[in-house]
Amino acid sequence: MDNQKLLLSKLAKLAVKVGANVQKGQIVLISSPLHALEFAKIIQKEAYLAGAKKVYIDWSDWELSRNDYIYESSTTLEEVPDWRVAKMQYFVDNNACRISIDSRNPYAMQGVDLQKVALASRAIGAKSAFYQEHYSSSKSQWTIVAYPNDAWCQTVFPSLEPQQAWDQLFDAIMKTSRVTLTNDVEKDWLAHTKSLEARSKIMNDYNFKTLHFENSLGTNLDVELVENHLWAGGGEQGGNGVYFVPNIPTEEIFTMPHKDKVNGKVVSTKPLNYQGSLIKDFYLVFKDGKVVEYNAKEGYDALKSLIELDEGSSSLGEVALISDDSPISNLNILFNDTLFDENASCHLALGNAYSMNVVGGTSMSKEELAKVGANSSITHVDFMFGSADMEIIGITHQGEKITIFKKGNFVF
Repeated sequence: MDNQKLLLSKLAKLAVKVGANVQKGQIVLISSPLHALEFAKIIQKEAYLAGAKKVYIDWSDWELSRNDYIYESSTTLEEVPDWRVAKMQYFVDNNACRISIDSRNPYAMQGVDLQKVALASRAIGAKSAFYQEHYSSSKSQWTIVAYPNDAWCQTVFPSLEPQQAWDQLFDAIMKTSRVTLTNDVEKDWLAHTKSLEARSKIMNDYNFKTLHFENSLGTNLDVELVENHLWAGGGEQGGNGVYFVPNIPTEEIFTMPHKDKVNGKVVSTKPLNYQGSLIKDFYLVFKDGKVVEYNAKEGYDALKSLIELDEGSSSLGEVALISDDSPISNLNILFNDTLFDENASCHLALGNAYSMNVVGGTSMSKEELAKVGANSSITHVDFMFGSADMEIIGITHQGEKITIFKKGNFVF
């Protein structure tokens, strides 16, 4: 246990110093589930040691949220009190950085009326759009790190005893977060982010018009990219001038698809954990950017709720590339959690696009972004479709076809 506390301290320091890159005198917001109390305390202390002015902790709990959805009326769920909006405005106005602890129960909302969940999501989404835009466009730093919980561990390692499952997931989190791979975690992470940025540069130099995806599972998809799109990955330069790393772990590079120019079929290769429901073995068919057909062997109602959430939730906001031969993929663990599974597989995101993925996007208005083809939504949900036999062809504006992926991996 002492070793686990030491590793948690290393992960907390990584989240503060590299992930969020907390600046002296900066306000920090930690979003944490109640069961991660001890980890949140460690992060709080590390943030203060880094010079944070004030550290706030925003607590959550899936059982409490579940009770809200079951027992509150739909009318009450749609109410967003002014104090909640004012709190978000405070963090935006004060350039606060965010550190989120990811530790979800994949089946937390099983049996809950998903229409009530969608009602609440639409209500808070409309009122918090300014807050989500601030952080999704990286105007202030933000990062995500993970911590186990019993329910999650049992879905990943169902044949193990609870404590064994917890220990196994803990070890996997530390390994994929690179905490146990090197003595100098910060130096290793900075080298890793630079390698992802170098790959992004290669893609930016090609300036592809369209990406064509195809594999034996049935994916046959054309994704046209917005003009002047930008590939990103690894670390980001925040609007406040601070370099930070949004996801720990991360293996992806990503950019912006045109919201109206996606056509074909995509088949999932990993489950999607969406608002406490697992969606398994699903497919989507796109026509002129919109999902026009879909199905799932498990979690159909959750998938339907996502696609019908708002006008933009049936269109793409992100396309991300990750080699099948990558550290997280090679563990052969199905995490049932997007933070990890998305970094083991190429993925797409339904919903809002990141303004940073187009030249000048972070200074564009919502209308200007829509004009260049950026999707707008109150949600952004990644789903995985990469495979060991994925072939990706990039088509330039001159019509030249360049192989990007062969047998599931980058060719460069």
